[in-house]
Amino acid sequence: MLDKNTWKIVNNSSPGYVGSHRNEEWAKRDKQYGKGNWQTVWLVGNDLLEYEKVCQLYEDAYFEYFKQRSELLNHLLEIASDVYDDDPSNVKSGFDYSKRGDARTHIQDIAVRRCVKRFRKKFKGKQLVQIRDRAGSHPLSLALSPGQVPFHKPGLLSNPDNLKEITKDAWWLPGSVEDFYQRAKRICIKRD
Repeated sequence: MLDKNTWKIVNNSSPGYVGSHRNEEWAKRDKQYGKGNWQTVWLVGNDLLEYEKVCQLYEDAYFEYFKQRSELLNHLLEIASDVYDDDPSNVKSGFDYSKRGDARTHIQDIAVRRCVKRFRKKFKGKQLVQIRDRAGSHPLSLALSPGQVPFHKPGLLSNPDNLKEITKDAWWLPGSVEDFYQRAKRICIKRD
């Protein structure tokens, strides 16, 4: 958890989905707050979680979903050699959430890999499968999208002040893993 004596939330608004504009947004925040003086955190209940901790919750949602939909996991394991989000090079991240990508953050592929490991299973297929909503060519791309997979603890969904704005044209479903991730996101700055 974030040390609230060192950091404070700028406001109760989520910066929302940034996708391929992540680096531009980060540069704007560096300019506004100073490099190293801000960070993205996730408001979960009354706690401010840092990236690695929120990724664990994200992963847990996939794990619970696979427990309920074991046929999806089994099918994925039969056909896939591995999974990726926006670029096949994502597989190089392996199980490490800190290897989030040069241009955009990818989490779902790492979460799926880690779930496979948690179930003590392995990919047996020959096809690299993209997990990216409607962008992927395989039906599992949509079925396992973070915009489709339900978040396992709906009571932890945050209510930012700009909820309508960040969900207005959202590609994700309400109550999904992506909905949780985007709604909980906040900007924190160092206290003076």
